[in-house]
Amino acid sequence: MFYIGNHLSASKGFAAMGRKEVELGGNTFAFFTRNPRGGKAKAIDEKDIEKFLTYAKEHNFGKLVAHAPYTMNLCAVKEDVRRFSKEMFFCICKELFNILF
Repeated sequence: MFYIGNHLSASKGFAAMGRKEVELGGNTFAFFTRNPRGGKAKAIDEKDIEKFLTYAKEHNFGKLVAHAPYTMNLCAVKEDVRRFSKEMFFCICKELFNILF
């Protein structure tokens, strides 16, 4: 099976992204885990996640792609940028783990 999708705005939640992707003819999508410039992540809405997971199963969605913010640079020369990037990376991992499990 082929999985086709695009990058969608997460501003209205996962269920909205799923509906939009089906409307566009796709069965997967990419999304930013937080503001692309590295701001604070939006609170996770458990009910929205449940709605999306049900919808995704009904529409045979493939795996999603979680896109990290552009500001994440784990190999930065500057220690403060590298520290910020590591903190963001671990925070994103925790958020995704909570969504998936």
